[in-house]
Formats: sequence, structure tokens, C-alpha cells
Amino acid sequence: MTALVDPVAVAGRTAPSRVVFGPHETNLGEGRALGPRHVAYYAARAAGGAGVLVTETASVHPSDWPYERAPLAAACGDGWRAVAEACRPHGTLVLAGLGHAGGQGSSAHSQAALWAPSRVADAVSRELPMEMGRDEVDALVTGFGAAAGLAAACGLDGVEVDAGPFALLRQFHSGLTNRRADAYGEDRLLVTRTVLGAVRDALGPDRVLALRLCCDELAPWAGVTPEQAAGHVAALVGAVDLLTVVRGGPFSTSAYRPDAHSPAGVNRDLCAAMRQAAAGAVPVVLQGGVVDPAMAQAALDGGVADLVEMTRAQIAEPALVGLVRAGRPAEVRPCLRCNQACQVRDDRNPLVTCVGEPRSGHETEDPDPVPPGGPAAAGPGAPRALVVGAGPAGLECARVLAARGHRVRVVERGTATGGALRAASVGPGRDGLAALADWLEAECRRLGVAVETDRAATPADLDAAQADGVAVVLATGGRPAPLGVPSDGSSPVVDAVDALAGDPADLPEGPVAVLDPVGGPVGVGVAEWLAAHGRSVALVTPDQVAGTLLARTGDLADANGRLQRAGVRRELRAVVRAVGNGAVHVEDVWTGEPRAVDAAVVVACGHRLPDEALYLARPGTLRAGDCVAPRGIEAAVLEGRRRALEICGVLPAARVPAGAGAVR
Repeated sequence: MTALVDPVAVAGRTAPSRVVFGPHETNLGEGRALGPRHVAYYAARAAGGAGVLVTETASVHPSDWPYERAPLAAACGDGWRAVAEACRPHGTLVLAGLGHAGGQGSSAHSQAALWAPSRVADAVSRELPMEMGRDEVDALVTGFGAAAGLAAACGLDGVEVDAGPFALLRQFHSGLTNRRADAYGEDRLLVTRTVLGAVRDALGPDRVLALRLCCDELAPWAGVTPEQAAGHVAALVGAVDLLTVVRGGPFSTSAYRPDAHSPAGVNRDLCAAMRQAAAGAVPVVLQGGVVDPAMAQAALDGGVADLVEMTRAQIAEPALVGLVRAGRPAEVRPCLRCNQACQVRDDRNPLVTCVGEPRSGHETEDPDPVPPGGPAAAGPGAPRALVVGAGPAGLECARVLAARGHRVRVVERGTATGGALRAASVGPGRDGLAALADWLEAECRRLGVAVETDRAATPADLDAAQADGVAVVLATGGRPAPLGVPSDGSSPVVDAVDALAGDPADLPEGPVAVLDPVGGPVGVGVAEWLAAHGRSVALVTPDQVAGTLLARTGDLADANGRLQRAGVRRELRAVVRAVGNGAVHVEDVWTGEPRAVDAAVVVACGHRLPDEALYLARPGTLRAGDCVAPRGIEAAVLEGRRRALEICGVLPAARVPAGAGAVR
């Protein structure tokens, strides 16, 4: 039986495992070139055992500049060469991602008209592109060939041609965007076949030519359907060495890397059908929400695919393949499929990273929390540490301290570890969040950390520890904030974390108003959770759309669709002014018009306050996470890690008041 960690032959070359690290936006570049951050980022995944690695998709023509730090193939030579050299010792096959975003690009940076098969405005940007003529098609083909030749000259093992959800080539395949009456409309694969021929000529026969192919645009009225895609596969596999099956299109871009609201491994049936259409001509790669090694192995066992793309899983755990190969899969840090830090195309231009592994994307400046050679044993005379609070900040702090040779004790006033993260791990698409808390606790115990729950620390405990030479870190989390508006008490106000930690049946009977001034995942998640338990729910937000910050994770449109189907009323453009007489009283943001939203109970999903009682009793004590300022998972894990590394002398003490968030 084929194992996930077994080697696989691709075009006469051998990948050391059947795990693929796929192309994705990183914002790690320097200008439009791959930079040292790219090199360190990819090298970490190669060292961790990735079999095939595809670099961030580079535009093959200057007309394409889809986001600010999007690579341009002509500028990537030095970077590709450095990536190849860094990954070569590990045997990973490195392919250059090559593409053109066409009508789904952006003219904000190129300051030129977008190229597209036909004059069809993009569903997201609403920008109208120009219709490509023969000159533009020829330039596109030439650009692909030149980029492939450069990649080969730089020592890469080959290239991957992008015909996926964001690709100009896919736009030629689709009736949604190709309405031409010429040869490129009569034969919608003509451009792709021509491109593949040019790329093969540039690569030669001994390098890998891979194709990322959209096989379902989820728009059956005119888009590519699985039935059509089977014909596309049969027509194209003879020209390629590796085929990655993906889905998504202009109306369904979130389907490409779906979050946890979609089933894990959502493309298994689609991939199996395309593998059958390929008839054994090429190895086929499964893509789409596979983050569990056991699920990846099951896909191989079931004949779904020959390789499995596990991109987000390797952002979360660079050593994934190595740990599985060593028989230690339980030590693989879980990917939550939350998309909160690994989706980077937004107006903030963040670097790619992971909420559970904040060193991802920052390999060139952040030290490895585990020392070279693996965790250090804590002997009888080892330094000691006390961590107060067993949420993600406290557990990560304890984990790193223990890995660096400290004897660590964690005390938690609650009855379980995980803090607000565990409380939030309920409801549709969010019930897997606790996996990170479980992993952190398991790693702490594996490393010898003493974890005590139902144990509230006191200022005297801190004094005694510090007097005994024990390092102390506070990770006491957050607490509910006052609603900040008048309330007559007729409708109880419950903090979101407290509500999630309980049972919906424990809330007073009657309609529920979920107040969401933040617009993030919490308010939407609470509303969905309550609706799923049969409650009548209104989501009250000052924004023009519910969950506005979910645009960053790709879940905005999907979330609003789920709310609509669940029967959640969305009270938009609503500023809360009072709670009374069994209702929430709001004003319209634009007009000031008052209205009342019926509510027997109110669930507040606004910003919380730091629980700083212990810190104020003993100012200057190191602290991390929500007890500094309540934020998200990434900030908690990062600060817990930084406090540990400061104690160990790996990082200098923060240059800001003790415990505040240090800048990178």
C-alpha cells in the first residue's frame, strides 16, 4: 500500500513524499521578486519533508499585477535559483508557479487595462477588461515560454501552469468569461494547449510540466462543470506531467481554499472523477481543505489521488511530513482552516503566517522556539517558571519554556484549559478551534509541564514564586466589558464567551439579539450557533453587511448566505442606544431613525477587557495575550512565545512596558 511519506516519480524525477506545498500569496517578496523571506519559508517546508513545492504564482507578463507584491516571472531569476539551492539538499521537487490573473487581476498597480477573453466585468472588482486580440494572446504565450525557460535555467525542477480559479487560462475555458466567436471561442482550450506547447519547448523533456486545472466553477448555468472538465482533462493530460484538480471561479473564489465551514477534503469526489478521466496518464493531486495526514492517507488508499496538496497544513506545521514519517503524527500542530492569517490579499498587506505557528512567514527574523537538536530536558537544577492561565498564550509560553529546559507549572482557575479559544469552539465551522488548545496542552504534558486546573493564583503566590527565583508570566485572559448603554434589566446581557461556554437552552426563552460592533467571526458564529439550536436570532451591527471583517478570510459572502438560510435577521447600519422593555433600541447609522429589535436576551460580541487584577496587584510582572489587550489567537500565541523566549534570553526584553505586545 502506498504511504503518504513514500517517494513518487514525476516526469523521471523523484519526489521524497506525496505531499505538495502549493502556490499561494505570501507578500514575502521584495518588489516583484522573490526575496530572502521566500527562500527561508520554502526551505523550512522542504526540510520538513514536502515532496513537491510550487512557488508563489508569478505573472508571466507585465500586464498582470494582481496585488502589490505579486511576483513577476522576469524578476524572479535570482529568487528561484536561491529557492532551488535551499531546497535541493532535502530532495523536494521545486516548481515555479506561472500564471496570469487576466480579468480577475487589478489595474491599481499596472495602471493598464486588464486582459480577458471577452468584455465581461469581474464579479468582485466590477472592473471591465479589454478583449484580448491576437497580439495579446501571442504575448501571453511568449511570456509563459520565456518564464519557463528562465525557471529551467535557474535550476528548478519544472513549472506549474495556473488554470485555476484566479487564472486567465481558466477564463478562456469558461462560458462565463469566454464569449468569443473566433477560434479561441470555438475551441476554448486552444490558448491553454498553445501555452503548454510553448512551456514544454522551453523546459525540454526532462523537467516537470504541471497543470493546476479548475474542474468546477460552481456556476453550472455557463461555467466549467465537472462533466466538461473531464473532457478538458482527457484533452490536456497528454501534454503535462502532473495535474492538480481544483474548483472555484469568479462567483466562488472562496471555494478554492475553503474554511472550516466546508467539509475537510471537499474535492475528493471531484478529484476521483478527474483521475478516472486522466486514465493513468499522469499523477493527479488532490487539493482543497485536506489538513489531516490521516485524511490524506485515506485519499491515497481510496484511489482518489496520487499526491495530496496540504498547503495550509504545512503553514501550520512545516515539519508535518517528517513527523508522520517518524511515527509521531500526534505532534503535528493542527491547521484550524480559519484563514485568519494565511489569507493575505487585503488592504493591510500582511505577511503570510498562521494563528497557531506565528513563525511561519517570519523565519528570517523570528527564532525557532524549540532549540536546535530538539527539546532540552529539565534536570533537578533547571530554572523554574510559573504561568498563570492555560489559554493559548499561557500554554504556548509553557510549551516553549519546557522545550528550552525549564521546569514549568501552569495554574488555571477554570476547570479546563484553552480559555476563550475552547469556549469559542462550538457551532458551525468553529467546532474545530479547540484542536489547537488540545495540541498545546498535549505538547505541554509531553514536555513535562505540570498543568493544574481549578486553581486560582493569588498575589501571594506570585510573591512566593518570585522570591524563590521562579519566573512568572501572567496569561489571565480577558473579561466581559460593560455594554456602555442604558439598560433596565428586562433583557439580560450575556457576554459572548460566557454564552458559548454554556448551553443555548440556559438562556432566557424568547428572541435573542446578538450585538456585533466588531464585524468579525465571533458575532456571526454566535448567531449561527443559536439559530442552529432553534432560537430566533437578530444580528445587530453598525456595518452595511454582516461580518464585514470576514472579507479577510474569504468568508464574507458565504457567511451572509448561511445567515440568510438559517433565518437570522440582519439588523444592519444599527447603533445600539439602549436596552429596555424587552428590546434593543437602535438608531440608523445614516439617518438616525430609531427602531426597536425584540430581545428577551442580549449576547454581546464586542471587544472584551483585559483581566488584569493580578497584574495591577503586582505591576511589572510579565504578561501575554488577552490580559494585555484582548485580540485573536495569533496575538496570544505570539506573545506567549515571546515572553518565554525573553525569559530564556533568546530574545531581548521587550522595549515596551512589561507584557505589552512586542513588535516583530
